[in-house]
Amino acid sequence: MSAGGDRARSAEAGDRADRAARLREQLRHHARRYYELDDPEIGDDEYDALYRELQALEDADPGLVTPDSPTQVVGGGPQAVSRLEKVAHLQPMLSLANARSEAELRDWVQRMRNHLAREGIEDPAFSFVCEPKIDGLAMSLRYVDGVLERGVTRGDGTIGEDVTHNLRTITAIPQRIEDAPALLEVRGEVYMSLPDFQALNERRAEAGESTFMNPRNAAAGTVRQLDAALAAQRPLSFWAYQVGVAQGLTFARHSQALEWLRAHGFPVNDQIAVVEGEEQVVARCLDWQARRGSLEFEIDGVVVKVDDVELQRRLGVVGRDPRWAIAWKFPPTTKVTKLLRIVWNVGKFGDLHPFAELEPVPVGGVTVKLATLHNEEDLVRKDLREGDDVIVLRAGDVIPQVVSPAPHVAQRSGRGPVPRPPSRCPSCDTPTVKAPGAVFTRCPNRKGCPGQQWQLIKHFVSRGAMDIDGLGELQVGRFLDAGLIATAADLYDLDGERITRLEGFGEVSATRLVQAIERSKQAPFGRVLFALGIEEVGFVTGRNLAQRFRTIDTLLAAQPQEIAQTPGIGENTATVIYEQLHDDDMLDLIAALRERGVTMAQEGPPPGEGPLADRTFVLTGTLPDLTREQATERITAAGGRVTSSVSGKTDYVVAGEAAGTKLAKAERLGVSVLDEAGLLELLEHGPAAEPAGS
Repeated sequence: MSAGGDRARSAEAGDRADRAARLREQLRHHARRYYELDDPEIGDDEYDALYRELQALEDADPGLVTPDSPTQVVGGGPQAVSRLEKVAHLQPMLSLANARSEAELRDWVQRMRNHLAREGIEDPAFSFVCEPKIDGLAMSLRYVDGVLERGVTRGDGTIGEDVTHNLRTITAIPQRIEDAPALLEVRGEVYMSLPDFQALNERRAEAGESTFMNPRNAAAGTVRQLDAALAAQRPLSFWAYQVGVAQGLTFARHSQALEWLRAHGFPVNDQIAVVEGEEQVVARCLDWQARRGSLEFEIDGVVVKVDDVELQRRLGVVGRDPRWAIAWKFPPTTKVTKLLRIVWNVGKFGDLHPFAELEPVPVGGVTVKLATLHNEEDLVRKDLREGDDVIVLRAGDVIPQVVSPAPHVAQRSGRGPVPRPPSRCPSCDTPTVKAPGAVFTRCPNRKGCPGQQWQLIKHFVSRGAMDIDGLGELQVGRFLDAGLIATAADLYDLDGERITRLEGFGEVSATRLVQAIERSKQAPFGRVLFALGIEEVGFVTGRNLAQRFRTIDTLLAAQPQEIAQTPGIGENTATVIYEQLHDDDMLDLIAALRERGVTMAQEGPPPGEGPLADRTFVLTGTLPDLTREQATERITAAGGRVTSSVSGKTDYVVAGEAAGTKLAKAERLGVSVLDEAGLLELLEHGPAAEPAGS
């Protein structure tokens, strides 16, 4: 073997190693653009080509494989282990004391003041970091020279279990970090978002597998699996909340450590806030508690920490709890109670929905007597019967739901069959039907069923549809029962004299209601389409149909394939919309509404025209005067588009009070942020220059 041949082979091997290193760096960069910033620079095909090239190099020369290679993380052949090894933490993972009221939180602050006074620090000016207490699984990540070496569960706080093989499947956890100390410990929470949890349970149910009780159980069970291939199939995510051991890296404030983590690729919750004094802490905790039900992840409280690290050191630890941190705990949201009876309600499309009448039980601060069971297939999947002890879940203002029977129920003998939908409509006694492959049994009597008409008219008058102030579900029911209306079009024939015949309506309230009904005739065409009660036509789809077809006559003349060209509408949905628009009862309703002067044409410029043409907006938070629907209508009337998520292609984010992650992401991406006044000025004068995010 010649020396020249050795040198050539050595050079070739060096080239392969360099190429593999460059590919790993490129793939990490593009994965971060896609998963963390939601702003991809390349398409899936290009990413896959880079991935396959790296995979081929590593297959040809296994010596090129590194532990943090993208081929060894998600989709790269995750490994199984025979058991979970016990590992000692570099520093104990402490527990937190709890506060369940304002008084207990204020007592905690006073205890800190007393302790610091004994240390010679009088009247400290506390600033606090308020963080959502994610209901997941605490985790310690250990990095050596910037590469993830080990991930360990909290365990008993001193010793946890090595679950590195599963953590490598979580895209949100960086496998390598730049500019890192030689040894770094990052602590955080592995969790599963509510939409991902619901989708996972649906997939498991369809496959005949048992469903998980809640996202925390699903996340905890997944992280502790021996086979990482199973973990890779489940949608876990991660939020970092603390720097532990860090050689040569110090911070004066906890909030600075969080910023360092964010800057080095770790996901840190965007709604974490630094506040001054206990009054702001209380306000922040109550705000989180009020918004709990609107979040896409489960929290069971707020973690409050003293921001100043030197004060943390002075305060120290008592037992296993740091004096400088506490968890404001929310009321529990799950309870066990008895399912007394299953009843069936008629939806606006005739679908029969099961509801549970429950033995009253306090859940999340309210007494729950009724809970949804979603649909008949869900009822069967959950294996529920009258008389069962059941687990009830309530999150914020969301309708309570029955999650499953209590664990002991499945072992009980003598349970009867799962209740089936009634053979006749509980509202109008019409024989019910169920189409092949359908989820719901239905009442086919759309026009003559009082239950359906109540639901349809209630929807018609609701916010986001015709928005008739002063006309809620109770009043709609009374008008139907009194024979004053039979369909939504009849609302426009009401006058003060007829309304005041009903008990509880005086001349003033009747006049206001008539005026509100009259004003609704000017509702934009997109909201009218939404209000009609067409399956598959929500607020956004109604707006898109109105923008594309401009008038009701043009829409009625369109074939399904033309409707399918509308953004957000596929072929199947287009067929459903076409068929329902041409139902005789629907045509009668449209004609009656048109005769009474309800808007049936779109105002403003066509798509692609107008002062905000080709501009994309995202709305977040609560605006002072405009509702979200009104802001959307103003933007689209000027030719702009409104989408739900922020990316590098977003031109403007309109932010109001309590704006959350979308605002933080806009600031991170350099997208222009407007308040309501800025939006109104833009609508009046148009963009003077290209926005910062374009």
